[in-house]
Amino acid sequence: MSHQNPHGGARRARGPARKRSAGVRPGLGHSYILFNKPYGVLSQFTPTEGKAGLASFGPFPRGIYPAGRLDWDSEGLLVLTDDGMLKHRLIDPRFGHWRTYLVQVERIPEEKALRDLAQGVLLRSRKTLPANVRLLLTEPELPPRPVPIRYRKTVPTAWLEVALREGQNRQVRRMTAAVGHPALRLIRTAIGPLQLGSMKPGEWRELTPPEVAALKRELDVRQ
Repeated sequence: MSHQNPHGGARRARGPARKRSAGVRPGLGHSYILFNKPYGVLSQFTPTEGKAGLASFGPFPRGIYPAGRLDWDSEGLLVLTDDGMLKHRLIDPRFGHWRTYLVQVERIPEEKALRDLAQGVLLRSRKTLPANVRLLLTEPELPPRPVPIRYRKTVPTAWLEVALREGQNRQVRRMTAAVGHPALRLIRTAIGPLQLGSMKPGEWRELTPPEVAALKRELDVRQ
């Protein structure tokens, strides 16, 4: 079941289902939460400098922490867990795993820009690993961002789907800027086998045992 953003006016789940969601799923021994981080929220529980933290969207199981991060101005999937080994594999760059993003960029990228993104671009004297990149022919159906992107009448925009096996700081934004297409909006839609699906910003849910098993296989974590 999903739990909605309390700041958006929707009610969170009540009653027995809510109690169960704040604990450990039977048979797993750890808590595994998939959270759709909204724009303007930090990837930490404590609010800082007027920006909301994850605690605003709880209650969450005790002892869980984000396994990875998204910048405050990025949106999409975060895994929250108290499983130390899984968290380590998700964070440590030695254990690459696929992350998929939708990114809205300025102007329409030509074939060369798409090819450069896919083959790797130079960021701070280091070339990024090969990526899967495609130009979307239609705009994806997404909830509006609370702070709209800046639109310029003379500058068209386009949407890309980008899948990476690494996670440098602000990597997707830096990559698109490096080929002349600054990012306007960025949403992480998948972490390995985990998909955003129909989750709304601020919603979270427990992972099912098959989802946890699939994620561990992706990260080569012993079951």
